[in-house]
Amino acid sequence: MEVKDQLQRKISLPNVPRRIISLVPSQTELLIDMGLEEQLVGITKFCVHPKYLRKTKTIVGGTKQVKIEKIKALEPDIILCNKEENTKEMVTALEKIAPVHVSDIVKIEDSFELMKQYGEIFRKEALVETMVNSVIKKIEVLQEQLKDKSIRKVAYFIWKKPLMVAGKDTFIDELLKLNKFENVFNTSRYPETSFEELKVKNPDLLLLSSEPFPFEEKHKEYFSDLNIEIELVDGEYFSWYGSRLVKAMDYFRTINF
Repeated sequence: MEVKDQLQRKISLPNVPRRIISLVPSQTELLIDMGLEEQLVGITKFCVHPKYLRKTKTIVGGTKQVKIEKIKALEPDIILCNKEENTKEMVTALEKIAPVHVSDIVKIEDSFELMKQYGEIFRKEALVETMVNSVIKKIEVLQEQLKDKSIRKVAYFIWKKPLMVAGKDTFIDELLKLNKFENVFNTSRYPETSFEELKVKNPDLLLLSSEPFPFEEKHKEYFSDLNIEIELVDGEYFSWYGSRLVKAMDYFRTINF
């Protein structure tokens, strides 16, 4: 079987992969929801859903650094990576061990494409089609709920020191738009910022994400001098793609700011 990943790289697979290594948390969750837990042999330390998984699977490192020899010993049939989460150097090294599929997610449609690619690779086409259709229907329900909502200008924070936000051409930005939020940072992907710049951009709302920096209620005080409304949001629902989108659409329906 020959398939293409989302970077249009050709991948040759002699058979349906039976031993899978996933180096991206949201893709690991997708595999579980596709019924592939038994075939999953290696994951990262950040693959936290389902919670028990790190106790039952081999942890091969993080998303930026992995233990090559440990991966090699697992004898994978395929290794699943992501352009943003994993490095090009990592992919090159891993290709010497097994075929590597690289995802590239910016739009919701990219997530659907990835899910369908996995459906083809792992022979789960019908299941994936049902999953994608479920997300599409939930998006339609959300859009109907938000049709009269006014657009609000927001800054979405992902790190505290230095202050960093999600900008344009990111999956987070795509989901902000879906929720009728206008991102005031629209010149680069993950820019650093300052209180001075925030005062100039003058957003209506600051969104503090639970990941990768774990913003909590206590961190609101840090931004209090700006005199801007602040809300905490679940970062997994704004940044994880794949099957997480099913639950994300339900979460977005509960947002009322």
